[in-house]
Amino acid sequence: MGCAPKKALNDSGPIFLADPTIFLHQDTYYLYGTTGNAEQHDQGGFLVYTSKDLDTWEGPAGMKDGLALKEGDAFGDKGFWAPQIFEYQKRFYMAYTANEQIAIAVSNSPYGPFVNPSRQAISSPLRQIDPFVFIDEDGRKYLYHVRLDQGNRIFVAELNEDLKGIKEETLKECLSAQLTWENRQEAAWPVAEGPTVLKHKGIYYMLYSANDFRSPDYAVGFATSQSPLGPWKKSNRNPIIHRSIIPHNGTGHGDVVVAKDNDLYYVLHTHFNDTLVQPRRTALIRINFANNGEGPDYLEIDTQSFRFLETSGN
Repeated sequence: MGCAPKKALNDSGPIFLADPTIFLHQDTYYLYGTTGNAEQHDQGGFLVYTSKDLDTWEGPAGMKDGLALKEGDAFGDKGFWAPQIFEYQKRFYMAYTANEQIAIAVSNSPYGPFVNPSRQAISSPLRQIDPFVFIDEDGRKYLYHVRLDQGNRIFVAELNEDLKGIKEETLKECLSAQLTWENRQEAAWPVAEGPTVLKHKGIYYMLYSANDFRSPDYAVGFATSQSPLGPWKKSNRNPIIHRSIIPHNGTGHGDVVVAKDNDLYYVLHTHFNDTLVQPRRTALIRINFANNGEGPDYLEIDTQSFRFLETSGN
């Protein structure tokens, strides 16, 4: 896996990562996300923090100034957003957004450095963001992502074996923001984004966020499908995370992590406070599958488990 970098000195305090993701490898959790704020775009890559128990966090711990991916080592020179980490053929991959395009970088360690020597993005005729790579039980790899076309709309396509492009003939739209809770401001550019996909009892579940991230009504719902390519059916229980459920504005755009004890958690961001969006705070909440009678199980959250993530200092 490679050696961990020397720990940087840091004070204890809140972690400010938006669009967060947590990757578990061996006995360590690795937390990544969008750094800085949307107006400033980023801090030139992606920070990484580490934990043994999801409660006590240390870092930044990336190989380059706390960064797991640093500008210059991979595609992009601005807008480093929404990373996701996955393991494939004994190496670690980071799917991420930069310059409003999607790229995939590779490393021998979750600490990085993640590199993309070609500095090429995955080809697309449109701006595209928020990648999520799902590897199914049959080994097929799917790229869920958002295309910016008359709104933020979630798509899926099967990835080529080299992870450098998609099989264009498999490209399908999954869902867009059409319901009242998904567009509280009745914006002309509706937003559905931040897809995360997992499989449970043969059913595919997609968690996604809706509304502009700057809205206090940014929220999370889920949809189900019998195929990774859809069609997708939105739950009538949506939204499952919203400021009316958790008393914080701007709750959304996260990822699912299966903990060491097999419990499920959703890592997400919130607004800084009731009046300021930035910097967005990183939080964690437990989620569960619940029996739905004759239909597929549904997702529910444990509101009492919500907590903000903080570094412990060292």
